[in-house]
Amino acid sequence: MKVSAIIQARMSSTRLPDKVLANIEGKPMLWHVINRLKRTELINEVIVATTTNRKDEPIIELAKETGVESFSGSEEDVLDRYYQAAKKYKVDVIVRITADCPLIDSQIADKVIKYYLNNKNKFDYVSNILVRTYPRGLDTEVFSFNALEKSWYKTKKLYEREHVTPYICEHPETFRLANVENSKDLSYMRWTVDEEKDLEFVREVHKRLYKKGVVFLMQDVLNLLEKESELSKINREIKQKVR
Repeated sequence: MKVSAIIQARMSSTRLPDKVLANIEGKPMLWHVINRLKRTELINEVIVATTTNRKDEPIIELAKETGVESFSGSEEDVLDRYYQAAKKYKVDVIVRITADCPLIDSQIADKVIKYYLNNKNKFDYVSNILVRTYPRGLDTEVFSFNALEKSWYKTKKLYEREHVTPYICEHPETFRLANVENSKDLSYMRWTVDEEKDLEFVREVHKRLYKKGVVFLMQDVLNLLEKESELSKINREIKQKVR
């Protein structure tokens, strides 16, 4: 059974253009996402799914430089982009990650994947976002190719195709869903990158914790924020856009 992380990435962000290649400690943000996912034990392959827009060609080059696969598909229909990428690379289990999460935790991703694999006969989809208890930015969704294909055929609404998994999550009568929760509710913490203040926050975290060849985890960030609580104030006022 082939488990592949598919990272959706494009340059044309409305809030923060070109953010996926924003510099964080000398490396593009997407580089950090890719290399953090390489530290997982259960992901067999990392695929960067970008668009056919020429502006996204640097993303393809970065994928090559980091030694991972890439796919270019629809800019707006991200569901189709995922489906075509998974089909091309013959993926059995998809791990959906977004390129604006440079603090993604390999151990938490493995925890969600492991729960899915241990219960693959019971569930079509497992994530840590149905009930949020982890910091936003550690989002991991795991689902079967069959579930992806079924939603690809049935989904018609624009927002469902833009965001990949709404159709799956909103149809529990069709798809068997499960959620992995943290022991403590940390959902109020914002570790994703949508705006300049978010980027400032993750840069400050990396400045303090990033070391070449070493990947820090959620607990390391929590320990840092306990010592330097002012860091959490950097992007506290930013409102999360819907899904």
